[in-house]
Amino acid sequence: MAQDRPTASELLTAIADFLREEAMPVVDRSEPRLGFQMRVAVNALAILEREGRLGPAADAREHRRLVRLLGREGTLAELNRELARQLRSGERDESDAALMAHLEATVADKIAIANPKWK
Repeated sequence: MAQDRPTASELLTAIADFLREEAMPVVDRSEPRLGFQMRVAVNALAILEREGRLGPAADAREHRRLVRLLGREGTLAELNRELARQLRSGERDESDAALMAHLEATVADKIAIANPKWK
């Protein structure tokens, strides 16, 4: 059962903030290699926080697009497998505007989670 407060998102943010603002400067001065590893860990925590916060809505949007694109119901995983099968078989390709719009929207959602500063 989830707790009311702090939320998972708030906990991840608090841990990342502590590591970035307090621990990392100390570690950077004494152990630069470990400082780099800490930056990687802080980035991973930020990705986890965004995935928890943004992921469910992104998955729902992807699912709706796939249902429209493929004209059938199924789980997100099933629909993605069907789309991959269609791409491999040549049933769909880059000339399909609906496919390209779906892929662009899906990638944009994934980038918003993985690296929102990417342009």
